[in-house]
Amino acid sequence: MLKITLPDGSIREFEGAVTPMDVAKSISDGLARNTISAIVNGKQVEITTPVTEDSTVQLLTWNDDMGKKAFWHSSAHLLAQAILDFYPNAKLTIGPAIENGFYYDVDFGDEVLGEKDFEKIEKKMLENAKKDSTFNLYAVSKADALKEYADNPYKTELISNLEDGEITFCSHDNFTDLCRGGHIPSTGIVKAVKVLNAAGAYWRGDEKNPQLTRVYGISFPKQKDLTEYLERLEEAKRRDHRKLGKELGIFAFSEKVGAGLPLWLPKGTALRKKLENFLSEAQKKAGYEFVMSPHIGGKELYVTSGHWDKYGADSFQPIKTPNEGEEFMLKPMNCPHHCEIYKVGQWSYRDLPKRFAEFGTVYRYEQSGELHGLTRVRGFTQDDAHLFCTPDQLMKEFEGVIDLVMYVFKNLGFEDFVAQVSLRDKENREKYIGSEENWEKAENAIIQAAANKGLKTVVEYGEAAFYGPKLDFMVKDALGRKWQLGTIQVDYNLPERFDLTYIGSDGEKHRPVMIHRAPFGSMERFIAILLENTAGDFPLWLAPDQFIILPISEKYADYAKKVSQLLENHDISGLIDYRNEKTGKKIRDAEIKKYPFMLIVGENEENAGTVSVRRRGEGDLGTMSIEDFIAYFKKAAEFNAAFGE
Repeated sequence: MLKITLPDGSIREFEGAVTPMDVAKSISDGLARNTISAIVNGKQVEITTPVTEDSTVQLLTWNDDMGKKAFWHSSAHLLAQAILDFYPNAKLTIGPAIENGFYYDVDFGDEVLGEKDFEKIEKKMLENAKKDSTFNLYAVSKADALKEYADNPYKTELISNLEDGEITFCSHDNFTDLCRGGHIPSTGIVKAVKVLNAAGAYWRGDEKNPQLTRVYGISFPKQKDLTEYLERLEEAKRRDHRKLGKELGIFAFSEKVGAGLPLWLPKGTALRKKLENFLSEAQKKAGYEFVMSPHIGGKELYVTSGHWDKYGADSFQPIKTPNEGEEFMLKPMNCPHHCEIYKVGQWSYRDLPKRFAEFGTVYRYEQSGELHGLTRVRGFTQDDAHLFCTPDQLMKEFEGVIDLVMYVFKNLGFEDFVAQVSLRDKENREKYIGSEENWEKAENAIIQAAANKGLKTVVEYGEAAFYGPKLDFMVKDALGRKWQLGTIQVDYNLPERFDLTYIGSDGEKHRPVMIHRAPFGSMERFIAILLENTAGDFPLWLAPDQFIILPISEKYADYAKKVSQLLENHDISGLIDYRNEKTGKKIRDAEIKKYPFMLIVGENEENAGTVSVRRRGEGDLGTMSIEDFIAYFKKAAEFNAAFGE
């Protein structure tokens, strides 16, 4: 009997070979109708794939992430088919599923695909989908594959790097493509499609290679799903941090300063300072010490850490001194500097843990086509810290960092998240440094700490850093998009490479364990996501300007200044609108600029020592004395500022 183990641990037995669809039918007709893909022994396959030995099987529907991946990957085939219908001389390259939809990179030669062409491609995709053609995956010899794509240098390059006997094609209707599999049963399941945009992309992401056209699309099994998605897309445009950042005066870019190097304007700087102060206070209570390191470092520092070997070719290249032959690099990360700070002292086990924290600015080369607002930049500041502890202290310290991340998320409104346990690639160990023993200890520590804290976790292989495994916090924003924010990493390897030691209770030298952590991740990305998640309506305590005073005429400017000074004395920040405009217009403009409180002052308010208060989103709150408004504000702005309580 053939045994099939399901995700819940239950086992079903079959006589002879079965397919995932057979397994689905054995459970229920409803599941069989909704199953569109499957994972067999960790590999995604078609539901018609024979299973000939005892195996683990996971059945996938549209509601599963991997089910969507199969759906969107199959839709990329429909997109490519439609493109060739209109552009028969186009050369196809690759067409993967992505987090939301799919794309296909195409060499159109002298022809140009524009937005005006999207609708005809969509119609052709749906026309072809309605044929309900089956996706058929079959093996092809390397020689035949090369012959099939003799006039396509992109496919030929891909095939040349594949092993003979491992090459497969997928066909449906009149279309065939080089593909390794993972499709839905047939095209008829695709009921709604949208070509979203077209952009330039270099072949294999290399600027030295030909530029292609990347055509993005998305598809759904129901039209209403597409309609809802497009509505969310419009909301995302409204919340786009690049748009809001400009409107609210948070940040800017300058061609002269350089692409990917943001300039923080006064309001943005105030926002950053409040975030830094918020985290600094929490870190102080948790026993962190603050350090600072330079923006450059000797190349040898990064050779020692291993970063040069792993990333040197793709980094900003070394800066050479004019006469002395020294080489320096723009700092790509803070951890090697913190290792050197640790080495300044001589520590015993009684001194540990040492927790060094820094808001450290780092620089990493990103191709210009990959830059995107604040989420992908070339210079960014990490809320970085590195903890050096004994092996016995590791679990407690790691759990303490989890507590800190939870504190940050709670007070900034990020409640929907999953903790991703990022481990080594199961097959390719060459991209990692360090011993098998140390990796196993580090991975087990992360898994155990996450379990101890009751975190909802997923495991992703191949996502570890080259020096150690990670716990990455994947946050969903108000639009349902996933972002990686906080990260915590366990590292046995850099302490060895930098020869870090402490004196143990036995009087001998021992090696500390290192924890890398950044609850925000980077200030730039975090603020971008915070802008989009809140649509610019920051929590009251965090708003750069918490009030705006609206004098009804210039006669009351002096009283407005007096009120502003009293509020500033209580650490309530804001400004005065001195413009010679009607009060109604000032109120509307203040709403657009998202000031939390509007304080209107005129003759009555000046005589009584009061302010007329409007709160954004709530309207008129009436007249208050300045003392009463301060008390009201402080209660409204309260949050649990005592970390750990």
